Order: sequence, then C-alpha cells, then structure tokens
Amino acid sequence: MHYEFTGETKEWLGKTLHQIRATQDLPEHDVKSGDVGGWIESKKNLSGDAWVSGDAQVYGNALVSGNAQVYGDALVYGNAQVYSDALVSGNARVYGNAQVYGNALVYGNAQVYGNAWVYGDAWDEPPLYIQGSRWSVCMSSKSTLKIGCQDHTLEHWKKHYKAIARANNAEDIIDEYMMYYNVAVARYGKTEDKL
Repeated sequence: MHYEFTGETKEWLGKTLHQIRATQDLPEHDVKSGDVGGWIESKKNLSGDAWVSGDAQVYGNALVSGNAQVYGDALVYGNAQVYSDALVSGNARVYGNAQVYGNALVYGNAQVYGNAWVYGDAWDEPPLYIQGSRWSVCMSSKSTLKIGCQDHTLEHWKKHYKAIARANNAEDIIDEYMMYYNVAVARYGKTEDKL
C-alpha cells in the first residue's frame, strides 16, 4: 500500500472521509513519501499507484486505480471508476456508474455521470468542455461544436450564430457564447474562423 491515513477526518454528506499520506515516492504524480494527499472514505476507494490530492474527495463505491490521479476540488463518488492514466481535476464531478480511463482528462466544472465512459487516445488533446451560464459547450468531434442541443461545424456556427441565437432566445448571452466559440476555434479550428 502506497499510502496511509493521517488520522485527520471530515464529515461529508453523512460520510466520514479520511485524509491520506504517501508512504512511498510516486514520481509519476510528483509525490514524495510523507506528502499529505486528499480524502477517501475507505481503502477500497484507492489502489494501484493512483493518487488523490488537494481537497479532492473519493467516496461511496468509487474507485481510483492504476496510475490515475484526482486532485483540486474534484469529487469521485457513487460507483464511478477513474483508472489507467486518467486525470480528474478542478471542480470536476465523476459519479454514478461513470468510467474515466486511458489518458482521459476531466477538468474545470465538468460532470461525468450516469453510464458515461470517457477515455483517452481518441483525441490528440483533451476535448473541450465548458459549462456556460445556460448551456454546455463541447467539441462532439474534432470539427463539430455542440452548444446545448445544437451540434454544428465550426464553419456553420460562424455563418449562422446570430440566427441560432435569435431562434433560441439567446441574444442576451451571445457575447458569452461567442467567447466559448473562439476558445474552440483556438484549440481546434483555423484562425480565420474566429468571430
């Protein structure tokens, strides 16, 4: 076992979570023996060379294993599994029967739940996901951007974003979603596609 409980506990939604401390170096996570980590409910939540750090919490029947890492303020719970070389960070939530694995990266305010599977190697870099004030924004393919239930190529969005906003009573938030579109173009498109 590469960790032990520090003796520090905290209550979270009726569960007692235990803070962990590394008992050996984990160079793949930049962790030294003695470093204090995050919070788990029981030893069944963490195995392999996986690591939980910061204020991240893993509880319920959730399992973080392999070389996976959960950090920041992330929560992994329910029957969720994070394994292989996956990373979950920021305010991300992985729960239900969700599985995150491979070289997948879940971060920011992302939520992965239900029976969802998120896995790496499908993209050269992690796919974009932003939770906007009204709708989520994500790359559904390397050239297709989905905003809410509207799924179009970057080129289509550039040509028709004003009409789509009018049709969906979204003119009051068009500047916000233009910004998200431009982030998507910066990562996946061509400079001339920017708004």
